[in-house]
Amino acid sequence: MIVIGLTGGIASGKSTVARMLSELGAVVIDADKVGHEAFRPHTEASRKVVAAFGKVILGRKEEIDRSKLAQLVFDDPKALKRLNRIMHPLMHEIVRQKIEALRRKGVEVVVLEATLLIEAKWTDLVDQVWVTITPEADVVNRLVSQKGFKEQQAKARIKSQTPVAQRAKKADVVIENDSDVNTLKRRVEGLWQQLRSQKNSRSGAHVD
Repeated sequence: MIVIGLTGGIASGKSTVARMLSELGAVVIDADKVGHEAFRPHTEASRKVVAAFGKVILGRKEEIDRSKLAQLVFDDPKALKRLNRIMHPLMHEIVRQKIEALRRKGVEVVVLEATLLIEAKWTDLVDQVWVTITPEADVVNRLVSQKGFKEQQAKARIKSQTPVAQRAKKADVVIENDSDVNTLKRRVEGLWQQLRSQKNSRSGAHVD
């Protein structure tokens, strides 16, 4: 089985690539969904997060209100680091168990889609790291037109993330998402064909 760690900045096309790989036959593990699972009431993660941030983050049904938690941590770097120190190791173990279950089922290709794959030090879970990158101007346009961001908000969000060049240095495969969806699809299909021919090899490629 080959496990691909798929990452990239906001509006870089990461989720689109994950969907394309799923359509080609890969099984995708979405780290965001894993985070939702971890936040369910009475889990180890939820207990630790409530202990760290207080019951103020709970909703009506005693579940963690993610919007309340976000308000606490995203304007406070120290709080965000504290949250990540709690969540990243716990989510790492959940993902590891999911990967092993898929391995036992005989799945050939697994894609771990995770924005913080590199930052959270989850690369030990994967065989290859794939990074989607998009020109900053295109990212700003997408955030403004599709997400309702103001231009300055979009630029601030981009600046708050790991720089594109730094992510690319960690990649086995860099997917340039600088054109239209059909071009991106052709690039992903080309990579998929390489994977099929490599089978169990661990080599990577760069897609221009």
